Amino acid sequence: MSFILFYDGLCPLCEKEVKHLKKRDKEQRILFEDISLPDFSQRYPHLNIEDLNARIHAQLEDGTIITGLDVTHQAWSRVGVTWLYAPLRWPVIRWFADKVYLLFAKHRYKISYWLTGKERCETNRCNLK
Repeated sequence: MSFILFYDGLCPLCEKEVKHLKKRDKEQRILFEDISLPDFSQRYPHLNIEDLNARIHAQLEDGTIITGLDVTHQAWSRVGVTWLYAPLRWPVIRWFADKVYLLFAKHRYKISYWLTGKERCETNRCNLK
């Protein structure tokens, strides 16, 4: 079993981060699964789509599910960029970072619009520059 990252392919910022991760994932250590695809629930019936929409999730090799910035930290670590998100997992900073992340996740479409000019992707591909 491999590390599976579940992401929202309709979110422009999410799609952009996944694009950057894929570019760095030369050894294909991450399996990327778009939760917005029509057959997602059939392929992963054990996962709750509402939970997945509330925050990013990943499944570790042993089947354990992790969420939020733990996913982001794990994903970037697997492509050799551990230093980027490591401070967000430090004890004092972690608490604040997790709160800010939950706000971002809740309002990701509006934030995406402010930063990219697109609130949602129409066909699971944003084609952002």
